[in-house]
Amino acid sequence: MSKTRIAVAGAGLIGRSHINVVQASATVELTAVVDPSPQADAIANAAGVPLYRTLEDLLQQKRPDGIVLATPNQLHVPQALQCIEAGVACLLEKPIAPTVAEAEALVTAADMRGARLLIGHHRAHSPIMAKACAVVQSGQLGRVVGVMGSATFFKPDHYFDDGPWRREVGGGPILINMIHEVHNLRMLCGEVTAVQAIKSHALRGFAVEDTVAISLQFASGALGSFLLSDVAASARSWEHTSQENKAYPTYEDEDCYVISGTDGTLSVPTMRLKTYPRAEDRSWWKPFEVGVVGMVREDPLKRQMEHFGAVVRGEVAPLVSARDGLQNLRVTEAITLAAATGQLVRI
Repeated sequence: MSKTRIAVAGAGLIGRSHINVVQASATVELTAVVDPSPQADAIANAAGVPLYRTLEDLLQQKRPDGIVLATPNQLHVPQALQCIEAGVACLLEKPIAPTVAEAEALVTAADMRGARLLIGHHRAHSPIMAKACAVVQSGQLGRVVGVMGSATFFKPDHYFDDGPWRREVGGGPILINMIHEVHNLRMLCGEVTAVQAIKSHALRGFAVEDTVAISLQFASGALGSFLLSDVAASARSWEHTSQENKAYPTYEDEDCYVISGTDGTLSVPTMRLKTYPRAEDRSWWKPFEVGVVGMVREDPLKRQMEHFGAVVRGEVAPLVSARDGLQNLRVTEAITLAAATGQLVRI
């Protein structure tokens, strides 16, 4: 069977990651790179594929089966609409759009055309997350009561020197990092219905936040607390605990999520499990049965690309739909509003 033909638009950091994954795949093949920047020539040449300066040129001259859109956020909606109009499936990097209003318009267009649109929340393809969700859904924890989460890490000065926009409103960890966490929390605990937040920029003094304490309410009645900071010398983040991104050091003894239910608690990603042997004998004076849930580790970007190929071929529905991308953005925007106003924001 011939490979599914994939083009990658955007030759930046994440675009190059997608290029590498496509080239290593047994089911999809790279057919083109799209990027107007001068440095894209070398990237396309190294990959052995033609370079197109615009998405229009690609669609007119060498239409692929599917397109990865790893372009700047402001281009997500117009370029996704181009793909929808051309009838080409696309993997659209997160966030789905810069604003909820733009995301809603894209979802409407995708629904009307029956578009094959996968949103690039790659952690949804993590086997660690799949196993954690399976444990929660199995009922081993009983009814979920709450979740404690964290994304705490230290971004060096050059991170902000390389991208001065990161010092300004819209460039902080809520919009850059928290949207990843929102999707994981929705997978584990269900839909978020309300948020509260307190933010601080006391450490760096930038216009944008560096630390945020977030409270979440889920449709099930469960509650959550989340600490987000890009100025904390801490390893309690997905990058530092999951061992999935080799660019980061990892610490096997750390967790970034703890999901607690009426019968037990699961810590992720160590997958340490504590449960009461008998539901009728639950008590804080009684000992837990302690164990570790078995699971495998595999690159979620690789799994996402294989899934995208199946979406392109019409074999499966997108694991992360446009509506998922919209809902993740809604929650993230609500956190931003709650942090700015100090009010409870319902979603």
